[in-house]
Amino acid sequence: MSGLITGLVLLALGALASASSIVARRPDAKEYIDMMVPYQGWFGFITCLWGAWIIISAILHLNWFSYVPVWWLTYLATGLLNASLGLLLGYALLTKHIFSRNAQAAERGEQIRAIIVPYQTVLGYVAIGLGLWTIAATFLYRIA
Repeated sequence: MSGLITGLVLLALGALASASSIVARRPDAKEYIDMMVPYQGWFGFITCLWGAWIIISAILHLNWFSYVPVWWLTYLATGLLNASLGLLLGYALLTKHIFSRNAQAAERGEQIRAIIVPYQTVLGYVAIGLGLWTIAATFLYRIA
């Protein structure tokens, strides 16, 4: 079940991350993406934490690699994408609540963000593809 939810979350993250590119190709998608935009910051922040937990869990379950390597790699990749896109989409919220108290932290956060932003659209499309694969793999490997 969690693989299915993770796949759906990746689809939503991917749509938000590559929204401008998707809308340029499919103008009718703007209405659906606009419904998610007001929640982008919190959604990003929460998925960043969830992605960090998935990465830790993948490391703790490294033994999965010996008998279901494709699923373990999928699991790790979902964690990495959740964490990175979540951080990128939740950056404004982090700046408002955490970085605003320390100018040096805000400056460093902006530098990191500037490095990641050029890859936002590509990561968004990768998240959509991985989300679809995660949903399929959940049924193929029958892992909760």
